[in-house]
Amino acid sequence: KGKAKGTKGKKITLKIAKNSIRITLDGGRRLDLSKMGITTFPKCILKLADVDELDLSRNMLKKIPSSIQKFQKLRWLDLHSNQLEELPEAICTLQNLFYLNICNNKLTTKNLPEGLNLLKNLHILNLGLNCLDSIPTSLGALKELTEIGLFDNALTTIPNSVKKLPKLKKLNAERNPFPDSTKQEEHADSIKRIETLHLVQEKDLCSSCLKTCMDERDKLNKLMNMTPSPSKKPNFPLLLTPNSTAKDNQEEWRLR
Repeated sequence: KGKAKGTKGKKITLKIAKNSIRITLDGGRRLDLSKMGITTFPKCILKLADVDELDLSRNMLKKIPSSIQKFQKLRWLDLHSNQLEELPEAICTLQNLFYLNICNNKLTTKNLPEGLNLLKNLHILNLGLNCLDSIPTSLGALKELTEIGLFDNALTTIPNSVKKLPKLKKLNAERNPFPDSTKQEEHADSIKRIETLHLVQEKDLCSSCLKTCMDERDKLNKLMNMTPSPSKKPNFPLLLTPNSTAKDNQEEWRLR
């Protein structure tokens, strides 16, 4: 008594879980427990560990237990938009994983599993919207990787081992604090086959993340629509109010 209790999420029973299984287009079995208000990993789903896909996205999970390794058939694991601060090393035993989405959590570089490079069949990896300040060079061992999301982190560089992955076609490293815009272009354009990648569709984002992304897109559109100044004076595109202390630019701002 007297101890504060954490928020209790929805309790998932085996019956609820069984009713949440869907058949995918390729005939696989998908256990979809997204947007269920879950705060703790439901142990009952370990009895359904033969599913091909597991979707626990858009919940309030803070931890994934080591028992996730029971899902050895998994090809698709979606954990995006939770509150995960770390992942168990056991995830790295899921050798059939084709798709892993851990976007929009609270993961730091030191709390990424060391064995991520063991997921040799991984084609799509989304690490966006986390707290990563670096990317392990060991991810260069994921030779089957075709798409990787690194956007909205704290990255200042991307390892060559990752940029030069042989099958990499799409990479999104937008909105990271790279040293300067030139460096950022180098990261994005070091291989011609890289193009912009958004691994999370708008309908799949929680409201706060969707608002953040839309705000960023609006800012980008405003900047792109601004006519370039013929003057060589410094430009202050983010100071968009007449009260700006950049007095030299105020008349120019009003004309726009």
